[in-house]
Amino acid sequence: MSDTGLNPDMVSSGGASAAPPLSRIQGVDKVFSNGTVALKNLNLDIGRHEFLSLLGPSGCGKSTALRLLAGLGEPSRGEIRWEGGAPATGSATDKGHRDIGFVFQEPTLMPWATVFGNVYLPLKLSGVSKAESVIPVGEALEMVGLTGFEKAYPRELSGGMKMRVSIARALVTRPKLLLMDEPFAALDEITRFKLNNDLLELWRQQNWTVVFVTHSVFESVYLSNRIVVMAARPGRVYEELEVDAPYPRGEDFRTSADYASHCRRASDALHGAINA
Repeated sequence: MSDTGLNPDMVSSGGASAAPPLSRIQGVDKVFSNGTVALKNLNLDIGRHEFLSLLGPSGCGKSTALRLLAGLGEPSRGEIRWEGGAPATGSATDKGHRDIGFVFQEPTLMPWATVFGNVYLPLKLSGVSKAESVIPVGEALEMVGLTGFEKAYPRELSGGMKMRVSIARALVTRPKLLLMDEPFAALDEITRFKLNNDLLELWRQQNWTVVFVTHSVFESVYLSNRIVVMAARPGRVYEELEVDAPYPRGEDFRTSADYASHCRRASDALHGAINA
């Protein structure tokens, strides 16, 4: 992968754009039908081309916030506004307009379909023919290092390869915003480190915005230019941390005093959020 550097729109300190945010969560509550208050007065701006991690304990509403951003649910109060000021409606048309890709914690691949068939699915649902999809599917697989595996089935792939297919499926529509819900949590450490590195390189090349949910302090610091630490239920922002280390990041950063210092800050904030 080439070293393209950061997009010039991004500020040097945290990577967030100086332009208006891509998305703005304003005063959002989410109350489920059983009375559970998952989110309470959540306020959050998501910058263009930012790599933002949501860090917090189980049950703090990280995944709920991600699903609301994806239009997979409606806020009980408040609103989510998008670039240009348009509020989210949650409709399929609105989601398509916002160019969103979603990577779930599990690969959620169709076992009866080939790698090509799994990656082709979002285009198929949009009415794009299989013939028209050969190039974009090939490009998405190339991004994640799976060229040549188009005819393989999920049962023939390792856990890391299955997750790469899931990422390729999210990327095949060339989204502006990539939402990732603990995608590497079930993987071994070596595979997780490799996918972290590959994801960062793709982010730097493609200039997406990424919102990444994780329980891992170490992963959040390594990947992000901003970490939002969320307090336990009801979920809300407890603290925001800038990670001002430059990109590209690699093993030199992972073993540096700067990385350790950022991890301590994030760990302290996480402990504070748990006890809030």
